[in-house]
Amino acid sequence: MEHRIFGAPEPGALYHTREGAYLIACRARAIALIQTPMGYFLPGGGLEYGEAHEACILRECMEETGWRVSVGKRLCSAESYTRHERIGYFHPVQSYYLGSFLEQICEPIETDHHLVWRACEKAADLMRIGQQGWAVRQALALYEKEWEAAL
Repeated sequence: MEHRIFGAPEPGALYHTREGAYLIACRARAIALIQTPMGYFLPGGGLEYGEAHEACILRECMEETGWRVSVGKRLCSAESYTRHERIGYFHPVQSYYLGSFLEQICEPIETDHHLVWRACEKAADLMRIGQQGWAVRQALALYEKEWEAAL
């Protein structure tokens, strides 16, 4: 499993570290993204205290989309050192899992979050967060190998 670090910490800066877990789901050569007023993101989010990665993804996907999902193998992880407009120095540590959307159970709680499917080849470039774009490219490389094997 590959891990990548984006950026470097500024000397003397106190970073707020937040661990997160995200789903990369592909269907008909399109990847599931969450479209918000801020841009496109992978489904998922930050872990709550004591929460496991899979539980986080299940909860976040339900809140963001109203869909029940399945969580498969961990594909990769990444972290970055950045400045967040509200948090300040921010250190997100994110793990990315392959999975799928199974069925819609209810309406999403987060009404400004919309599940959209975007072409795999374009999805990485749409991402608001660079490390999530990198993770999408990791998944795309894996999916392309599977697609070639199916021919």
